Amino acid sequence: MKILIATGIYPPDIGGPAEYAKNLRDEFTRLGHVVVVVSYSGLERNLPFGIRHLVYFFKVFVCAIRSDFIITLDTFSVAVPTVLASVILRKKNVIRVSGDFLWESYVERSGELVPFSKFYRAHPKLNFKERLIFRFMKFALREASFLAFNSEWQKNIMIPVYGLNSSKVFVIINFFGDSLPARESSGKNFVWATRPIKLKNGDVLRRAFAKAKEIDETLSLDDAVTSHEKLFERLSSCYAVVLPSISEMSPNFILDALRFGKPFILTRESGLYEMLKDVGLFVDPLSSDDITEKILMLSDDATYSVYRKKAEAFHFRHTWEEIAKEFLTLAETK
Repeated sequence: MKILIATGIYPPDIGGPAEYAKNLRDEFTRLGHVVVVVSYSGLERNLPFGIRHLVYFFKVFVCAIRSDFIITLDTFSVAVPTVLASVILRKKNVIRVSGDFLWESYVERSGELVPFSKFYRAHPKLNFKERLIFRFMKFALREASFLAFNSEWQKNIMIPVYGLNSSKVFVIINFFGDSLPARESSGKNFVWATRPIKLKNGDVLRRAFAKAKEIDETLSLDDAVTSHEKLFERLSSCYAVVLPSISEMSPNFILDALRFGKPFILTRESGLYEMLKDVGLFVDPLSSDDITEKILMLSDDATYSVYRKKAEAFHFRHTWEEIAKEFLTLAETK
């Protein structure tokens, strides 16, 4: 097959979607398919809202002409122009729904730390741009041939909000890789490696960590933003990881930490909660005290040993080959 992968970012860009696009491309190629990746260039990202989407539309349209199947790794900036192109050309298109651009945009603009599960029920006051985003997202999600969510949690929230056809909605969970060799930590260093945006809840985490450090001064927070390769080096030798974001759909950061057998603290507002609730510690992201309490729990040697054993015993796997074949099944679905 001739497969087109439409993505906002691609290596050397840093980020989960970039790594996902690369690994999916590599696997399709290994399986014998012809793959073209279309991503936003640095120039296009600096264009005004609307103009960059139009430029991307023409860019993806040209590549879509000779494609049999289109995979879109985005719900707005890439999805809207790509779905429009696929509708015009009558090409089969699947959107991987791994986030929600509208919710993310609202949190960044307003500073209101509303969890994703409560966002649509709260009926927030959207500005003109956000109302446009909602309408265009609704178009893209409804007009795509298929939707592939990475968790049942997000799928069940978005189906009624956007009036989605359940028969074309599927779940393709994230990559769960084999165990990797880990090193003992030199201290109680917690890694928090993520973009400095509001929904990642950095201010609350730092307050909670500072309070925990008053009780246990051996604690340290490693919050550097680095490349994927350097992050793996840090994960291999860290004490634990922490990710108390306002919400997380299915964070690769936590899945990568588990490959090294590292204990974790994760927001309860997550698509991974049901799968991992007995493996790690979960927190109310809006409660600084809860985050402090869980940090101190892991700083206790006996408790740490329990959760380290749980992390090391987690052996669920979902390979890139399985993910690629699940997308190919959609390509063959009528």
